[in-house]
Amino acid sequence: MDGFTYHDIFQTKGIEYIIIILFLLLLIPFWIIINKNDYLKTKIKKAVRFLTRDTLRVPRGVFISPMHTWAFMEKSGMAKIGPDDLLALLAGEVNLEFLKKPGEEVKRGDLIAEVGVGEKKLQIISPVSGTISRPNHSLAEQRHLFADDPYGQGWIYEISPSAWKEETNSYRLGEEAVSWTYGELDRFKDFLAKSMVRHSLAGKGIILQEGGEIMAGSLAEMPEQIWVEFQEEFLSDHH
Repeated sequence: MDGFTYHDIFQTKGIEYIIIILFLLLLIPFWIIINKNDYLKTKIKKAVRFLTRDTLRVPRGVFISPMHTWAFMEKSGMAKIGPDDLLALLAGEVNLEFLKKPGEEVKRGDLIAEVGVGEKKLQIISPVSGTISRPNHSLAEQRHLFADDPYGQGWIYEISPSAWKEETNSYRLGEEAVSWTYGELDRFKDFLAKSMVRHSLAGKGIILQEGGEIMAGSLAEMPEQIWVEFQEEFLSDHH
């Protein structure tokens, strides 16, 4: 055909490009092999979330209660309440049962919801008093929001608070909330270590050996008695 010119790549620089491509194809798996420890750790940490000081979230403007619940006042004067990050990540993807309806009055310390896996339950205690405006029904349809976005779409109730300043005055905010949450993570590690010995759970993989990192959702793998002990130790209003 007119204007058509045939080039043999083996007589041009095309062969050099092919060699470079083949070299890169061989280099990539070799690089993965020699760096497989770091590579696999990175991949695993992306697939499995761990509870560490680097991963725990404590947003600004949110009051953290000692019952591991939070409260946030919106511009409208309404408040949202929900689980803090430590509780949400330990529980993981749970079923949630709302125990209050719109219009009901609640007091600080009242039982407002239960979350659980199967027969194992944790009781969620209200951090503030007021009138329930609405529950977050999206949690029933998208259970992952409880652990994935506890301070955002994972809120449990919207409430009209009746004693906001008085009740939140003793709660932690900002850097104080961050420090307290870190301390609670350390306290949970101690609690878990003792519980694993007491309930013969050593070697179950709940705590990773390297660095003692705890996997998110680890409560789901524990027996009901540990849920009961965790409730008393971390979620009760009197501790």
